[in-house]
Amino acid sequence: MTDRQNSSTNAGIPEYGELPRHVAIIMDGNGRWARKKGLPRIAGHRKGVDIVREIVAVCGEKGIPYLTLFAFSSENWRRPKKEVQLLLELFVTALKKEIKKLHKNNVRFQAIGDVHAFNKKITNIINEAETLTKNNTGLMLTIAFNYGGRWDIAQATAEVARRVKAGEIDSESITEDTLLPYLSLAGFPDPDLFIRSGGEKRISNFLLWQLAYSELYFTNTLWPDFDRQVFDDSLIFYASRQRRFGFTGDQIETTRHA
Repeated sequence: MTDRQNSSTNAGIPEYGELPRHVAIIMDGNGRWARKKGLPRIAGHRKGVDIVREIVAVCGEKGIPYLTLFAFSSENWRRPKKEVQLLLELFVTALKKEIKKLHKNNVRFQAIGDVHAFNKKITNIINEAETLTKNNTGLMLTIAFNYGGRWDIAQATAEVARRVKAGEIDSESITEDTLLPYLSLAGFPDPDLFIRSGGEKRISNFLLWQLAYSELYFTNTLWPDFDRQVFDDSLIFYASRQRRFGFTGDQIETTRHA
């Protein structure tokens, strides 16, 4: 779950090696990176945007079909008002700047979270980006913006409750699968690999439902210093894992060699 020592970009894929289909990342450490350099916190966030661009490109090159990034949590409203304002402005500026390039590279974009809490300027640019790229068939890039895992489960539950009241769902037949169509990542595979930069070892209310069986990789690298090498390290870690999903290791081996 932590950084590998003496890893190499050219290291071979381990025995169980497959690339993840879906990678989810908490991009942590922007503020600390800026503070270490004597810069304002927003400078770290701006540098972080450059890293997002690089990781999107790497996922496209490697054929990883889904990438979900935690950009702004429902708890981030607690930060100083000025920082929140600058973060929102940076999001709009970055999306306006990058969306045509994403579209040209066949990337499909979507935002998840309670985006209706934002002003029209933000919701309009999100809608424009989603509409422009909706028919693209390459990487599915999801940005979690004003998102929280508990919110996600609560809003899905509320939708199920509405449908029960309307007679569309039988309350006696509710299972885990009943909620799936109403969660933010409905129709997508759950993340295979979760990455958190910045040294913290928690998932911070991110994709609580969807991360149930994800492999968790934590790196001390601050997000503005996150690069292809660190990403490759996380993929090597993932490839070394035997994913059992409740089965025994022997059962997995038998299936692999059948």
